Amino acid sequence: MTFMVTFQVEGPPQGKGRPRFSNRGGFVKTYTPKQTADYETMIKASAMLAMGASEPLETPVAVFLHVTKAIPASYTKKRIEACLSGSERPAKKPDIDNILKCYLDAMNDVVYLDDKQVVTIHATQVYGTFPVVEVLVKEELQ
Repeated sequence: MTFMVTFQVEGPPQGKGRPRFSNRGGFVKTYTPKQTADYETMIKASAMLAMGASEPLETPVAVFLHVTKAIPASYTKKRIEACLSGSERPAKKPDIDNILKCYLDAMNDVVYLDDKQVVTIHATQVYGTFPVVEVLVKEELQ
């Protein structure tokens, strides 16, 4: 039987922020920006809830990400209709690869041991009335 887990994170999606650097006592310290760290904590909490008592997977996995971004308030009625019908797609920041990276890193040690286990990725961005990111992770068996 193939193990699958699904969960969602409500709210506007965020991409992985670039690492920051600080100089303390002659040493350079690298850290993740607070906004990124907070968002990854929220993802991790949702993933932990979905996993329940299950241990992190040790097998290769497939990750499916469905990102729904809110339609900007400034859009005209015609443009809103185009967004909802799927003829206009969000090609704006945050980039889908940065969103994906944030989710892959946040699921380490929760859904799988390390994101190097991810062998298949499918990510989609659409507009919708409510911003949410839906995640499906399943074992990729040979």
